[in-house]
Amino acid sequence: MRAMGVMGTPRNYEIYYEVFAGSNQELNAELGALGSRPRQEDLDRLSIKYFIQTSNQLFVDNVRDQIANKVEEVMILFERERIQLERYGSILSQSSDGLKKREIVTQEILQRISGIMASATDSKIEQGKQLVTHMIDKSAELEEVKSKLEEYKKLADTDPMTQLCNRRAFDRSIAHLYDDPKKVMYGALVLADIDRFKQINDRYGHPVGDKIIQHVASIIRTTASADMVVARTGGEQFAVIIHGMKEAAVTELAETIRKAVERLVPINGHVGSQGGAVTVSIGACMAALADSADDLYTKADRALYMSKANGRNQSTQFSALPDLKSSKNWLLYKGE
Repeated sequence: MRAMGVMGTPRNYEIYYEVFAGSNQELNAELGALGSRPRQEDLDRLSIKYFIQTSNQLFVDNVRDQIANKVEEVMILFERERIQLERYGSILSQSSDGLKKREIVTQEILQRISGIMASATDSKIEQGKQLVTHMIDKSAELEEVKSKLEEYKKLADTDPMTQLCNRRAFDRSIAHLYDDPKKVMYGALVLADIDRFKQINDRYGHPVGDKIIQHVASIIRTTASADMVVARTGGEQFAVIIHGMKEAAVTELAETIRKAVERLVPINGHVGSQGGAVTVSIGACMAALADSADDLYTKADRALYMSKANGRNQSTQFSALPDLKSSKNWLLYKGE
C-alpha cells in the first residue's frame, strides 16, 4: 500500500486484506484495473460496493454532503426569486405613484406605463417558469439521493453472504415484537444452528462452509412465510421472528425447516452429491413466555442448547424444558 501511495486508513486496509486473502476475485480484478497508483475516490467506491457494512460513515458523509449541496442550491433559487419579486413590486409601485402624481394622464403616458408593466410581467412569468423548471430538476436530484439512501438502508440491514436480514435488522425487529401486547400473544422466536459446523469448516474448508450457510439460509427463507423476519444472527446461526402463530404451528415450522435441511443440504456443499447430510438443531420460544426481547432470545437459545445436548438434529420448545436456572453449562455448544 505504501509503495502504491495508498493511505493507511481502515477501509483501505480492508480492501487490500481481502485481495491478499484471495477470497474475492471480482474485487481483485477491479482493484487491479485501477493501476499502480489508485485514487482515493476510486478506493472509496470499492469500499462502498464490497464492504457496505463497514463503510457506513463514508456513505453517510457522502449523502449528507449531497443533500446539503442540493438544499443550498434550492435556497439560492428562492433568493433569486425573492429579488425578482422585489424588482417586480418596485416597478408596479413606481407605475402607480407615477399615475397618482400626474394631474393629466394622457394616452401616451398610459401606453408607456402599460408597456413597462407588460414587459415586467412577461419577464416575471418567464422567470417563474425557469424557477419551476429548476425546482423540478432539484426535486429529481433529491429523489435520486433518497433512492440511494433507501438502497443503503437495505444493504445496511442485509447479510451479504445470505441476503437475509443481518443482526442489526434482527435486533430492531425483535424489539418491536414487544411494542404491542397482541404481537406478544402469538409471537415467537425460532433459532437454528448448523451442527458441528467448525468440524465441517476444518475438514472441507471455508468455501464449502460458506456454501452450506447459503444453502441453509435459502431453505429457511423458502420455508418461512413472507411476513416472517428471517435473519442470520451470526456465524452458522439463523433466526426466524414469527407473528400470529400458536405454539403447535411454530413447532411444525421448526420441524419442517430441520427436515428440509437434512434432506437437501449435503455436507460437501453441493446439492445432489454424496458425502452425508448437514443438520441443524433448533430452539423455539413463544414471546408470551418471555419478559422482553433479550429474555426471548435467551430462552430460545436455551431450547436450542437442549436440542444440541440431546443429540442434535432436533427441535425443542422452551416450554418443554426442565428448570435450567441451575445449569452453568448451557452455552457450551457455542464451541462447536
